[in-house]
Amino acid sequence: MESIKLKWLVFGVLLNSIGMSFIWPLASVYLHNHLGVSLTVVGIVLLFNSLASVLGSYIGGYLYDRKNPYHLIIGGVITAMVSLIALIFFHGWPIFGGLLFLNGLASGWNLTIVNSIGTSITTVDSRYVFNMLYFAQNLGVVVGTSLVGFVYSISVTLLFIIASGLFGFFLLVVLTKYRPAANTHRRKIGDGLKTSWQRQTLPKPNALILTTFFISLLIIWTMYQQWVSNLSVYMTTLNIPLRNYSFLWTINAGLIVIIQIFVNWLARYYENLILQILFGVLMIMLSFIVLVFANTYLYFVIAMIVLTIGEAITFPTIPALVNTLTPVEAKGLYQGLVNSWSSAGRALGPLLGGIIIEARSYIFLFIVAAIAIFVVWLSIILVWRANHQQATIYR
Repeated sequence: MESIKLKWLVFGVLLNSIGMSFIWPLASVYLHNHLGVSLTVVGIVLLFNSLASVLGSYIGGYLYDRKNPYHLIIGGVITAMVSLIALIFFHGWPIFGGLLFLNGLASGWNLTIVNSIGTSITTVDSRYVFNMLYFAQNLGVVVGTSLVGFVYSISVTLLFIIASGLFGFFLLVVLTKYRPAANTHRRKIGDGLKTSWQRQTLPKPNALILTTFFISLLIIWTMYQQWVSNLSVYMTTLNIPLRNYSFLWTINAGLIVIIQIFVNWLARYYENLILQILFGVLMIMLSFIVLVFANTYLYFVIAMIVLTIGEAITFPTIPALVNTLTPVEAKGLYQGLVNSWSSAGRALGPLLGGIIIEARSYIFLFIVAAIAIFVVWLSIILVWRANHQQATIYR
């Protein structure tokens, strides 16, 4: 049977990412400045948007192992498109908040289903698959966020129209190019296997390693969100212009492209996923150590370079390793958990960071982040050494 081509999965992630990047960057500004919603309520709305993404990721992964992935991705894209079309006509308060929740649900759902479909591609190394999906997701963020300010200055309605159009295009791609995903899934998972998996348990060594990864993702993303949510304020207190903070993310995007090319080349000759993850986590930790001493813009540039190296290696490699530790009957569930725990960290990050800053200081926050990620790094080493030889590897 014909299997789905990676290029169409990558293209789908790109369209999804651009469309979603038209929404989340403007949410705070639009709610507060345009609709007059208090910052506290804005924080609650964004928290529920993130929690919706967690829920969508988990449900999407759970259903992937039991239902036709072709139908699931169609449903997810239609849900996202409907929420955006509704925003064209109804973007007042409180309906905007409700539609943002629905949009978050679809976002987590779609990303998990696409990643889960990616586990069925066996023509190339799984690292290459997840590296390309991660690259497309980040490229979409760069394109979307670079355009959102310009389009928003013209009309917020135009933003929703363009985003709806992107998801309409995504739906067309899904309808015409994603059907082989159902064939591959049906060939690999018969009804008997779907039923029998519910009575099975994952081997204990696999479960311990996976649990460690999920908790690690929660902690790493919680700390990573400090770059997104609180660092801009800290930099302005040092009299560094906001445009310089924005340029850090331009550096981030450009470096991710370069690093992904290198990682994809490395994947042809080097297969030790755990060492890649450990190196990446160590680099993320070092970025916060640099921030502790940052008092000029150069330090922030160096810290961003170190952070980007870490994230570009860690975030696509963890789902690739999770893929090798989970049976085909449950790959969707565990890819969904990867996204769920990551989304939970993104939801928790701004709140936790704000509490620590108000209680102590920004420097204390950076120290806490570095220590927390070091504990993650050490935990991965200890759990992997104790369990990897007994773990079952799935292909």
